[in-house]
Amino acid sequence: MEQTTNLKMPFIMPSQAQKHVTHNEALQALDIVVQLSVLDRHLAAPPAVPAEGDRYIVAAAATGGWVGKVGQVAAWQDGDWAFHIPVKGWLTWVADEQRILAHDGSGWVDTIALGINPAAMVGVNTTADTTNRLSVKSQAVLFDNLGAGQQVKINKAAAGDNASLLFQTGYSGRAEFGLAGDDDWHLKVSADGGAWTEALKVSRSDGRVLLPAGLTLTDPNQATAKRHIRESLAANRSYFVRTDGSDTNNGLGDTSGGAFLTIQKALDVAASLDMAGFTVTIQVADGTYSGAIVVPAMTGQAAPSALVIAGNSGAPANVIVSTNNANAINAPSGTGCLVKDMEIRTTASGFGLNADGGTLQFQNVRFGACAQAHILCQNNGAAAATGNYAISGASPMHWSAQTGGFINTEGRTVTLVGTPAFSTAFASCRHGDIACAGMTFSGSATGQRYSATLNGVIDTAGGGASYLPGSVAGSTATGGQYA
Repeated sequence: MEQTTNLKMPFIMPSQAQKHVTHNEALQALDIVVQLSVLDRHLAAPPAVPAEGDRYIVAAAATGGWVGKVGQVAAWQDGDWAFHIPVKGWLTWVADEQRILAHDGSGWVDTIALGINPAAMVGVNTTADTTNRLSVKSQAVLFDNLGAGQQVKINKAAAGDNASLLFQTGYSGRAEFGLAGDDDWHLKVSADGGAWTEALKVSRSDGRVLLPAGLTLTDPNQATAKRHIRESLAANRSYFVRTDGSDTNNGLGDTSGGAFLTIQKALDVAASLDMAGFTVTIQVADGTYSGAIVVPAMTGQAAPSALVIAGNSGAPANVIVSTNNANAINAPSGTGCLVKDMEIRTTASGFGLNADGGTLQFQNVRFGACAQAHILCQNNGAAAATGNYAISGASPMHWSAQTGGFINTEGRTVTLVGTPAFSTAFASCRHGDIACAGMTFSGSATGQRYSATLNGVIDTAGGGASYLPGSVAGSTATGGQYA
């Protein structure tokens, strides 16, 4: 054997003369192939004026002095071209392309095209770690097509895991969308990376788009949107309100970490639902709640009593709704609910229950001191006692029916505590109707019993002049009737 196996370096033979020639040939070959770097791989003809030591990979259809040397390494040495046949595994740096090629035994291939499979971590302009195994620091990232479409796939192991995109500011989460904790599609946002609000959810089973955070839809032109974006109830639901709750909670748990802080928040969240004929109960824990309450329009509400604001049935005085310069509970036109098991108060100004075009039902309610009236019905609004109740505080009027308002308390027992005073009248009816036949009043009150004016009608079904509580006789005027 006169050559080395891999690089084909000539051996110096024992009987050889001029052994230095063979030695120098080997050094020249090493100078070409060790730390191999070529200038170009696309030339088919030798360059006209090569420099000593220039190296090339001979391209296809070679001509001139490179004929028959396709794929070989051509090196200009001592005024002539020397050629070396590569073998599998050789690497070379191609200067004009700034890339590394490898010989696979049949030709030169781009090492990038061979891939890195698998690679434990890859960092592009940054350092990857065991969590972020692919890390890229760049102004943009492009995923281009290969002649058709393209998909970006995010796969998770189990339904309870996350498969999502997280958007951050200063490495703190601000928005996330994807499969977050189940197989529904979620979109949620955060102001601080700690507390999150789910803004949008798409059901995996039927594609229904839900708005867990609620959405005010009062315009009748939004009817189509109402049908498609609301969660449709499949059973009755309860939301909980506590004085130690938070309006950032979801309201579904009777704990400080689950309950809402305000009754209004619970109502607004309920308004984002399609009730689908089921009942929603706002269960209010013991304590005092000072925010004015406006009953929202509901979708799929079968009756006013299907939306319930409930306190403590055994001790209604333990749950107090108390407002200053505001009505306690308002029902605008097109709304309605049942209020029960609580005490209602107002100061400075404001009505306890205000059915302003809407419908309010009530039972086991204690009416404390109210600045203007315990119950006002106006603009065709209606209030109905669906159970017995109590009066524990004074007010200018207990009942006030105006401008088409209607109050119905027939057959109920009213317990008066501590002789409350009514400076205008216990029952005031002006352009409205009050139906109060068959009632029982336990206790006494001071002030005028009734006032019916401007065609207002108070119907006691023959209860008599002293039927209603008070210490001063009632009166009628300008078409008002007391029957």
